[in-house]
Amino acid sequence: MIVFDLNCSRGHAFEGWFDSADAYADQRWRELVRCPVCDDAAITKRLSARVNTNKAPPARAKQAPAAPAPAQDMATGLPAEVLAKLREIVRNTENVGERFAEEARKIHYDEVPPRAIRGQATRDEAEALREEGIDFASLPASITSETH
Repeated sequence: MIVFDLNCSRGHAFEGWFDSADAYADQRWRELVRCPVCDDAAITKRLSARVNTNKAPPARAKQAPAAPAPAQDMATGLPAEVLAKLREIVRNTENVGERFAEEARKIHYDEVPPRAIRGQATRDEAEALREEGIDFASLPASITSETH
């Protein structure tokens, strides 16, 4: 498993976990690597301080034990506690399905009372919402799935 620090063309930073550098390259070429914030597929690798080696680190005198890393969800790369909070937020939203863009506009333009919604939008619909100044966030299906 290899971890890359990534950026989208809009400047959002995130991590990606891949089986290999070749797997990353293949997924990026097929536009499967996407920004979890804005769904942008124009992704680049950032400089990273991570170094993976097969060698044991040199012994150090009286080094304090490292704090354990928070458990992470392999699908999203998010810490388990963050993922749990996101799922709780999602449970408190109304799933409007494919009517997301239409409902988001109605809320934005005060045609209906404000409420928390979630659903699906095509890339074109999402871009049009952004151009209209309508704020929303793209979430991975593993967070918005009804089975959680």
